[in-house]
Amino acid sequence: MAELSAASRRQWLQGAAALGAAAVAPGLRAQSGPVRIGYAMSRTGPWTPGAQVSQEPNYLLWAEQVNAAGGLDVKGVKRPVELISSDDRSDIETCVRSYQKLMGSDKVDLILPPWGSNANFAIAPLAQRLGYPMLAPTALSRKLIDMNLSYFFSLLQQPDRMMGALVDMLAASGAKTVAIVYMDDLFGLENFAALNNALKKTSIQVVERKSYPLGVKDLSPVLRGIKELNPDAFIGITYPPDTILASKQAKEVGFNPKFFYCSVGTAFQLYRNVITAPGAEGVLGMGSWNAKTSPEAKAYFDAHTRRFEGKEPDRWASGHCWAGLQILQSAVGKVGLDRKALRDWIAGNTHKTIIGDIRFTGSENTATPGTVGQWQNGEFEVVWPQSVATARLNAAKPAWK
Repeated sequence: MAELSAASRRQWLQGAAALGAAAVAPGLRAQSGPVRIGYAMSRTGPWTPGAQVSQEPNYLLWAEQVNAAGGLDVKGVKRPVELISSDDRSDIETCVRSYQKLMGSDKVDLILPPWGSNANFAIAPLAQRLGYPMLAPTALSRKLIDMNLSYFFSLLQQPDRMMGALVDMLAASGAKTVAIVYMDDLFGLENFAALNNALKKTSIQVVERKSYPLGVKDLSPVLRGIKELNPDAFIGITYPPDTILASKQAKEVGFNPKFFYCSVGTAFQLYRNVITAPGAEGVLGMGSWNAKTSPEAKAYFDAHTRRFEGKEPDRWASGHCWAGLQILQSAVGKVGLDRKALRDWIAGNTHKTIIGDIRFTGSENTATPGTVGQWQNGEFEVVWPQSVATARLNAAKPAWK
């Protein structure tokens, strides 16, 4: 981040020098200076795997691309982007203090959101009070939506949509029984509640429900118990480390149901690397897009992979993150940096993005349907619903390899 900010400052200073200090009026200098954009992001602690895949690389890539193109278009005036950022250490209090400083004493022009439902839940009311629009790509919380914060916009499909799509897929595929494990926090509890509500509308029987704490190191006893129940489907509402743990230990104990669903983290390149492409075959999880979704999605995917030396974006929230940056960039081009005008423009328009059209009803993206992804031949394909699918569902997971 320091290198990027320094580069932005150098770009501005070089531009001012070329014009000549005496020739630049004070008003023009203010209009042409850097657009200062602040955020806090997890670089240490348990949120780091998600934050450093789904969000911060996208912030860096976007700023670099914008600056390489001459700067951010602010109602017709190109201005360099300067990112001002810090490590929130996967800690809510640190995250809140960081954003208080950014929006308070630092008076940044714009903010970008932190990672995860918990951090966004803490920051969104502060951004509302200080009048900073937030386009959040990793907040999955109906409670946050129901707070009706006019400056907060959630890009991800909410728990009722994602769990509804999963249950629709299971019911359409003939699943009769399901076992569930879930993270005992805001993300896990809300998705678990949405999942239960969706299951109540079907004849699918829940044979087990188990919660687990953040930082769990062993799920094998739970998985052995579930194996004895022989469910058609296993659903893990999990964070990336737990997603990998559950998959590894399911293989170890010989638990291989017809449908094996874990999220989040399943859509990550890391999952395929650790579990291997053959091992991941048929595993389901939260995912909404891949490079097949649109030509623009492929261009983004390729640029990201080149910039970060083979590290791919994930096939879920990374796409939403880039879509949010596209929306913010377009809004600034249309109405400038007046944050109330930005909020109104974001709320009042349909936005073309790499994952398709996005439109907000209140704080919620209501244009993107709930989706299910599945690893097939080394790619995380969108398999449900069929209207946005990039491949057909494999309705019988092969044995772990």
